[in-house]
Amino acid sequence: MDIKVSDHMDRKPVLLSPEMTIAEAVEQLLNQHKAGAPVVNVTGQLVGFLSQQDCMAAMLKSSYYCDLADLVKDRMRTEVLWVNPDHSVLLLAEQMLGQKPKIYPVVEHGRVVGVIDRFNVLSAIRSYTEHCYKTPA
Repeated sequence: MDIKVSDHMDRKPVLLSPEMTIAEAVEQLLNQHKAGAPVVNVTGQLVGFLSQQDCMAAMLKSSYYCDLADLVKDRMRTEVLWVNPDHSVLLLAEQMLGQKPKIYPVVEHGRVVGVIDRFNVLSAIRSYTEHCYKTPA
């Protein structure tokens, strides 16, 4: 049984814009309870990733100076690991065992179509193992 990313990804992810302020990005991440989000250009292509950790650094700096002028493009990571919808969840789980990201944008034909995180991967593996126990050997 092949477990594909497309079957377990979040199809309605938070997507951030490079021109958005960090304060706006933080609001979206907090409102949606997300640890981070892909940053996309106007055509939906992946240009970066912004995590809560990236935001925390900007927010901490702003707390000293009472000035939060940073934009998402000032704090985002531009080297982003991503997967396509047909990627194996089990292979992704193996990648996630190391010091890899906790959240991967899912990219199809150059556009972000979703995200998959450790929660989604763990849920997929649990479903897979439940299937194993229900199938007689």
